[in-house]
Amino acid sequence: MSERDTAAVGRAEGGRPAASGGLLSGPQPDVARAAGYPDAPPRMGFFTDTSVCIGCKACEVACKEWNFVPEDGRGLTGMSYDNTRGLGANTWRHVAFIEQTRPAGPAEGAAGAEGFDVFEAARALDTPRAAPAPPASPVPPGPPVSPPTPDGRTELRWLMSSDVCKHCTHAACLDVCPTGALFRTEFGTVVVQEDVCNGCGYCVPACPYGVIDQREEDGRVWKCTLCYDRLGVGMEPACAKACPTESIQFGPLEELRERAADRVERLHAAGVTGARLYGESPQDGVGGDGAFFLLLDEPEVYGLPPDPVVTTRDLPAMWKHAAMAAASLAALGVASFVRRPR
Repeated sequence: MSERDTAAVGRAEGGRPAASGGLLSGPQPDVARAAGYPDAPPRMGFFTDTSVCIGCKACEVACKEWNFVPEDGRGLTGMSYDNTRGLGANTWRHVAFIEQTRPAGPAEGAAGAEGFDVFEAARALDTPRAAPAPPASPVPPGPPVSPPTPDGRTELRWLMSSDVCKHCTHAACLDVCPTGALFRTEFGTVVVQEDVCNGCGYCVPACPYGVIDQREEDGRVWKCTLCYDRLGVGMEPACAKACPTESIQFGPLEELRERAADRVERLHAAGVTGARLYGESPQDGVGGDGAFFLLLDEPEVYGLPPDPVVTTRDLPAMWKHAAMAAASLAALGVASFVRRPR
């Protein structure tokens, strides 16, 4: 039996509930138990350390090969070496390429992340340039990308990051699905059953990260499954298996969070003050992500929302207000009927 067949058998034999339970927002330590798995294994997830990503796209290729994801990015987009633009129904792993002349300090935010025109730089390679004049206002100091050359030029810095579905603790896509096509696995991940999806598309606007997407051919939605079929037989996801620098790390989520915190401390000690974690906190707007990141700049630089919030968080309050409005209308109707002159 092949590796793929073994994984498929493991997936078929695993039971799964039709929907998730538990809270709509806030910390929820055991998402699998809340979803109906009393004896669930530890929650599994991804930690993507962008500081060691080399942009090789091995994760993109491995994801497509294992999951039979159609190709969608062999053409040039004009966006550096990025030929897939972003996550979608046919791109479950996306390697982002961001070019900077120097990193933005924490106080500068995304506005301080300067763009870099590679064509202009190429034309100016043989042209001597004077040293830049001092800025009119003080600029918060930031660690240089590399020492300036004798003619005052600063080298290019690449920020690379392999993006993926976050497998949120509170997954709005799952909560709004009317058919049960999305379900929570025993590993705490969120998976789409393509044979159950009816293409309604409710989950697409519900995702705070804009991850889940519909295919034009049939309207069904698709996204990363964290290789659920592989997890069922003790194998790691294809993207993590293929990553040559261990930028994508897979394992129990709590262990990954400890490893990530240690990595940030070591980077800060080495002078990389812009390093920060994104999506690891159970106190954030989605209750913490099952796939989180170490970033070297503000989230907006990587195309990530700075403060994501699960879109179903306010459903209880909305239903309460709707019920109050309905009760008020009913009371007005009764009152008008009682006071009607006979």
